[in-house]
Amino acid sequence: MDHLILELTDLAVGYGDNAVSPPVTLDVGPGELVAVIGANGTGKSTLLRTVLGLQEPLGGVVRAFGREVDEREKGFRARVAGVLDDDAFFPGVTVREHLVLVARGHGVPGAGAVVDDVLGRLGLADHADAVPYALSSGQRRRFLLAGAFVRPRDLLVLDEPEQRLDLRMRGELAGFLRAESDAGTAVLFATHDDRLLAATGARALLISEDGVRVLEPAEAQAALEAVR
Repeated sequence: MDHLILELTDLAVGYGDNAVSPPVTLDVGPGELVAVIGANGTGKSTLLRTVLGLQEPLGGVVRAFGREVDEREKGFRARVAGVLDDDAFFPGVTVREHLVLVARGHGVPGAGAVVDDVLGRLGLADHADAVPYALSSGQRRRFLLAGAFVRPRDLLVLDEPEQRLDLRMRGELAGFLRAESDAGTAVLFATHDDRLLAATGARALLISEDGVRVLEPAEAQAALEAVR
């Protein structure tokens, strides 16, 4: 495939000398949606952390935009946005102030207007002046997702983005991910939600003790239901 966004070749991930999943080989092009699925403990989150350059691979290669991943590289940070399962925000500033700082830090034109649009889409407009720690768990998850959506991105990496979201917002999330795909953004996300998987129409990377398989959407749905 020409102009690949992400290339994983025999990528082994884990801690110390202990791999937590079989080696992964996967190519992701512009506009592709790929869901990482598998039982708990199969290394989905570790894989995403390695893709984001937050963890060194144990073996193999992870390349983004034709170059080996280096989270310290300005060009990589300018094109990749990620949300993992952690709460990270600037202390002492409001939701809107935090997001404007993120957007401006990444050179987004009209940062304030972009932030206001994202807050509206994620149902957080009424909480723009709240401090993040005052938000409910679900609101804080939407706030963290907003931090990715206000950044420029050619690759979006999300670890179980449906966590702590209600059913309505999970449906909205599927629409956001499809819109990312339509805009040419490659999306890699781990999920346990069969409805989110079905609504995005993503193909899947299934990780299990028996190995790694890349599945087309119809196969992906059945596989996720089997491991949930």
